Amino acid sequence: MLGVLVQPLHRLAVAAAAGLERRLGFLRTAPVSRAFFHAMDRLWGKPGWGAAVLFALFTDLFVSLVYLPVDVWFSYTLEHRHGMSTQTPATFAYDMVKAQLLAAFALSALVIGMFGLARKLRQWWLVLGVPVALLLLVSGALDPYRSRLFFNQKALPEGPLRTRIVDLMEQADITFADVLVEETSVASRRLQAYFAGQGPTRTIVLNDIILKELSEDEVLAAVAHEAGHVNESKWPARIASSLMLVALLFALDRLLRLSASRGWFGATHFADIRNLPLISLLFFLLVLTAKPISGAFSREREREADRYALRLTNDVDAFRRMLVKAARVNKMDPEPPRWVVLKGMSHPPIGERIASLPTP
Repeated sequence: MLGVLVQPLHRLAVAAAAGLERRLGFLRTAPVSRAFFHAMDRLWGKPGWGAAVLFALFTDLFVSLVYLPVDVWFSYTLEHRHGMSTQTPATFAYDMVKAQLLAAFALSALVIGMFGLARKLRQWWLVLGVPVALLLLVSGALDPYRSRLFFNQKALPEGPLRTRIVDLMEQADITFADVLVEETSVASRRLQAYFAGQGPTRTIVLNDIILKELSEDEVLAAVAHEAGHVNESKWPARIASSLMLVALLFALDRLLRLSASRGWFGATHFADIRNLPLISLLFFLLVLTAKPISGAFSREREREADRYALRLTNDVDAFRRMLVKAARVNKMDPEPPRWVVLKGMSHPPIGERIASLPTP
């Protein structure tokens, strides 16, 4: 893509932006929309932000089309072949389109925010990095609202299970806003439980499959495991992530200046949008390199959450049954190849987790 398609896609974006300008130019003077266009022009510094956004969307669309056969194979075909998905072709396509639109919105905001600031301010990486790093520290508070874009949620009805969960959280000294049931059975047969949000937005989420497949004791074991993650010391990792973000933006600033000086991919000035695919490639390589390391830390956190759950419930038998049922329902490989684990699995193999449980 970098070697062949950057220039054609950029020319296409420029032509498309010019066509839209001719047809929709009246929006620049319309009472409601003119303030938006005025703000965008000021942020970008000169005309051209429309072509930049379209170039980003075209490149993202190209990558999505390249990956489409792989996504359909793994996320739809194999899921149905093994009885794990309940989606129809229409609902699967709808979810993919919804995810693509959300990605397009985020990418557009990234282009305008990062490239726009980079064109206006020499220390753009610091001006952008510091507030975004601070937002990262509290972004977990928005977690309860993200999954609602794809699945309906409702409060767990009053009854013995809800009472036992409330009592368990009082024992663990964990405050939460509600216990919700997420209706994921419309798309998948996997069971799942997790905590979403932080502080006043923290909620306990159980999907409808877990309520169907597990007994109350086993559901409590799953909730206790997730409670172990709430008690993790998250601030060191959050602070490190925020600092890494600022460092990454500084590295991108150096990269953009080098590209402008050497004219890579037809770049004619600093923060040329034609460098976006290069940035995407480098970010992909960074994530790929870091995944084995982050996976190792994640697996250790999962082991500690297992130990926490056993201390909290003191019910080894229920925890073992929960793991076995989760493995059967979700069709986990109990002993995957070692290279698969080291490549970046977030959880220890289920066989290892069961073998590590104390003998009752």
